[in-house]
Amino acid sequence: MRAALPLLVLLAACGPVSREEAERSCFERARLAAQPRGEVGFGMGSNGSTAGNLEITVTSDYLQGRDPSAVYDACVYQKSGQLPLQPLTSRPDWKG
Repeated sequence: MRAALPLLVLLAACGPVSREEAERSCFERARLAAQPRGEVGFGMGSNGSTAGNLEITVTSDYLQGRDPSAVYDACVYQKSGQLPLQPLTSRPDWKG
């Protein structure tokens, strides 16, 4: 019986999440389907040394030309078992 408890905890973690939580996590996936994101950084140390970094995130959704709204809807449905409360394009934080 005690050995089954960790297994039950792991299985519960795989279950559906709330629609609101799914919408939050799927929003970033939809943003990345619309366009790649990147970050550039430069710095200089007190001893005169310089450093820089470049990070670019490109997803397969973007490369395949998938519609960000379709990506969002499918992601929310997959995670919660429900469709989003509102379409992606009507969210005030969507700038697509």
